[in-house]
Amino acid sequence: MKFALCNEMFEGRPMSEVCAVASKLGYHGIEIAPFTLAPSADEITAAQRKEARSAIEEAGLETVGLHWLFAGPDGLHMTTNDSQIWGRTRDYLSCLLDLCSDLGGRVLVLGSPKQRSIVEPQTKEGAWQRAVELLSSVLDKAGDLGLTICLEPLSTVETNFINTVAEGMKMVRQINHPALKIHLDVKAMCSESTPVPDIIRSVNVDDIGHFHVNDANLYGPGMGDVDYAPIAEAIEDVGWNKWLSVEVFKYDPDPETIAHKSIEYLKQFFSDDD
Repeated sequence: MKFALCNEMFEGRPMSEVCAVASKLGYHGIEIAPFTLAPSADEITAAQRKEARSAIEEAGLETVGLHWLFAGPDGLHMTTNDSQIWGRTRDYLSCLLDLCSDLGGRVLVLGSPKQRSIVEPQTKEGAWQRAVELLSSVLDKAGDLGLTICLEPLSTVETNFINTVAEGMKMVRQINHPALKIHLDVKAMCSESTPVPDIIRSVNVDDIGHFHVNDANLYGPGMGDVDYAPIAEAIEDVGWNKWLSVEVFKYDPDPETIAHKSIEYLKQFFSDDD
């Protein structure tokens, strides 16, 4: 198993500094929120991309990929009736594929709840079709670049579109493209009525694209009430042995403490020598 750290909790600190912390603590990779590099992905120059990738590699780490994909420029929405906004969103996702490839990443986690929620007068069926069309339009490019788009179910507190892993898998199966997989996130799965281990076991490992670890309280794994022992058993049962990325939403007391506590807790359940 490989452990990764999402960079946005370091709030503007240089990539080299983030990587030094991650490497010292025993992480294997960095996962990047594009808005930490520039307000819009198309503003990130070739030199900036090279510099960020070099900082990661020089620290002995890998670039896992991107997340918080649409948390950048205003005016993006993937299920909207507005053809101009929808087209801009499709083009921006294509731009993010190039960024991910340039940084050496392999996965793009599509969460972005506000930019996918159904807004009247759009219908659920219409929103579903718009999302299917948007994803389908970029998946061949993703495949050509060796990338995987990972669709992330999120709680009803965050969005009203794709709230369960079962719903996410329905879209993955409908589109049926090797560059689209489901994303599993512990915080999000905690919002479902089904126990998290059962949700994990409901998915074939070949359909899993990436995995975020955290707690329902928005801190890191081991920093709340979520017991990872049964989660770890389920992960082992399905055969997932790639990345576990620590993604948190509360940054106190400080990123170093969160990163340290998280990886030490994870190492109780997962070996990093496989």
